[in-house]
Amino acid sequence: MKKSPKYDDLMQPTLRVLAAHGGSATNAEIEESLIEMLGLEAEGIAPDRMSWARSYLKYSDFVDNPKSGVWILTEEGRTAANWSDEAVRKAVAESYRAYRAQKAAQEASGGFNGEADKATRVWTDALLEQLRTMQPDAFERLTQRLLRESGFVRVEVTGKSGDGGIDGSGVLRMNLISFQVLFQCKRYAGSVSAPTVRDFRGAMQGRADKGLIITTGTFTADARKEATRDGAPAIDLIDGEMFCELLKDRRLGVQVREIVSEEITVLPEFFTEM
Repeated sequence: MKKSPKYDDLMQPTLRVLAAHGGSATNAEIEESLIEMLGLEAEGIAPDRMSWARSYLKYSDFVDNPKSGVWILTEEGRTAANWSDEAVRKAVAESYRAYRAQKAAQEASGGFNGEADKATRVWTDALLEQLRTMQPDAFERLTQRLLRESGFVRVEVTGKSGDGGIDGSGVLRMNLISFQVLFQCKRYAGSVSAPTVRDFRGAMQGRADKGLIITTGTFTADARKEATRDGAPAIDLIDGEMFCELLKDRRLGVQVREIVSEEITVLPEFFTEM
């Protein structure tokens, strides 16, 4: 097995993957394409490093993610996709240093609200902590409500054990078409692995059109690959980050208060022309 690459080794390949996908891709699409591009086994590349690579590319405005779980290649990113690995790493490192210097200057001048910035960065952690301390049946009811507010009808929680991990069912209506969906809720901080996805697929075989696994944790790269394996019914995955975004969008347990800020610049030329 090849040695797992570092996060900065994945930045330029990530740009190429996005370009190959037409300029946008989901987390799962990016990760699966990187594994294939670099000739690695699914378990031979750390999901966190792929996530870090995407995040650091934002400092140079090479990518953007206006919607949780979906990444967009910017015009600058399209150009950088043709650069060498070293050129991309250098550009990102310079942009990150500039960001840190600007942030330090703002903090020193009192123009940076550290508490507000901290709250912005950690609200998902606080929400996930709440979710993970809920009683199992309460978490299932929350999932039931979220699915209803996301377009599902006839959503039921089975409350049964020993049913292959199936926690409930619902019907997703899309225009004139309806799909019978079985779902599983996993309320913990760990990573869901490929065997869990395989077991769930086996339990839903012949009983539903689609499957959905929801977790407050994450999915391993191997699990994401298993969920979309060729020749097998596809299973949709919602990790903790996406679950938080869905709750925020529907204002379930989350209060969103928009804050308008001003950026003021003094224009010396105005005064010299008086």
